[in-house]
Amino acid sequence: MPDHRPITGVLINNLGTPASPRTGDVRAFLKQFLSDPRVVRLPRPVWWFILNVILLNTRPKRSAEAYREIWTDQGSPLLVTSQSQVERLQSWAQSGFPDVRIELGMRYGAPSIEQGLNRLRQAGAARYLIIPMYPQYSTTTTASTKDEALRVFESWQSMPEFRFVCHYFDEPEYIGALSRSVEEYWIKNGQSGKLLMSFHGIPEQYSRQGDPYKGHCESTARLLASSLQLGPDQWQLSFQSRLGPKKWLEPYTDHTLRELAGQGIESVDVICPGFSVDCLETLEEIAIRNKQLFLDSGGRTYNYIPCLNDGPQHIEMIGRLIENHSQ
Repeated sequence: MPDHRPITGVLINNLGTPASPRTGDVRAFLKQFLSDPRVVRLPRPVWWFILNVILLNTRPKRSAEAYREIWTDQGSPLLVTSQSQVERLQSWAQSGFPDVRIELGMRYGAPSIEQGLNRLRQAGAARYLIIPMYPQYSTTTTASTKDEALRVFESWQSMPEFRFVCHYFDEPEYIGALSRSVEEYWIKNGQSGKLLMSFHGIPEQYSRQGDPYKGHCESTARLLASSLQLGPDQWQLSFQSRLGPKKWLEPYTDHTLRELAGQGIESVDVICPGFSVDCLETLEEIAIRNKQLFLDSGGRTYNYIPCLNDGPQHIEMIGRLIENHSQ
């Protein structure tokens, strides 16, 4: 008799992107992002005033200029690459997992989590696997995605069976893919004197309140350094992309780069292991702005090692996640 297995709908999730680099579209994106109580933990009336009266009247123009630095003819790098990931994963599924359907859903902007889950439901999915492409868990990212997915499921007439991948910061396939990407980059471009692993920051207060993100980042960094057989003086961890006057996780990436140049480190390679796809924070902040900062501080050579993106090693790794969590 034929095997009628239930269809598993897989939602690949990432943060999201403005619809365009125009100031209005960036403002709309930032409003949705910064209105999320998982992202900013301030009393809502206080934050509403700060966000709507101050930030949304100043930050969108600057952010739009940054987005224009990285925007491509095809659109947002994050969206274009994420769509390519899904297409390649669909091809992977067709070759060995015909009962799997895969869609993309962004936490902010489009296509949304709700749109992605609804497409999977229309495709006949009976159970769901949600994979936020954040290797390290944080309440600001992973938990926010879970909040939104639950909101969508609860709006349906019947709550479906689902599974949620909370993290994969120490998965051997993930560390192996990162390690191979660094090794391949060094074969082509040479190895610098220091490998800086830059992760997105979160307010230090969140860490003190129990967010495990910092520990996950530290574990990833140690495992990657071990896989690359780096000594303690050959690599360093830092945190980027802080916002506002409060203290965020340290050491800060920009401060670290200045210090390295001041210590006589003339060449540095930078990788962002917490980002699965290149985006504003990697392409503009790290590859452009922080490069100039390091060179202006006395450094001579600065190389940015791209994210895993839609490369075959990453697709194989995500495929393994789908296979393992669909059992």
